[in-house]
Amino acid sequence: MLLAAAESDPPFSVASSQRGLFVEIAEECREVYGKGVRLMFICGRDAAERIIQWDYGDPEAFPRMLEQFELLVAARGGDFSPTDDVRGRIHTLTVAENLDSISASEVRARIRQGAAWEHLVPEAIVPLARAIYSV
Repeated sequence: MLLAAAESDPPFSVASSQRGLFVEIAEECREVYGKGVRLMFICGRDAAERIIQWDYGDPEAFPRMLEQFELLVAARGGDFSPTDDVRGRIHTLTVAENLDSISASEVRARIRQGAAWEHLVPEAIVPLARAIYSV
């Protein structure tokens, strides 16, 4: 689905990884895309807060990780304000206010309930969602 959504915008790339931490995924991306590529990971405010507050065993671990990538953070249930030490590597991803409550979980729930859901996803994804969820 991500491939279909990103297909029309060449500066973006979609890949999957078996690794879990953003820094590990960034290392994997560097192997494929090279050192000069700017890596930006998208997440919601809730995920950004968990990532930043995670106990990495070293208080400087997360700022060091941000030397490898940047974060684009969508408000998703509230505004996000990064701390001063990481502010230049974490950016706000502005999305339309009416998109704040949309999530994959919401789309799947609507599909299960037989409610309208197509307006919540990019047009390119509708046929894929129908095939995956047998709608």
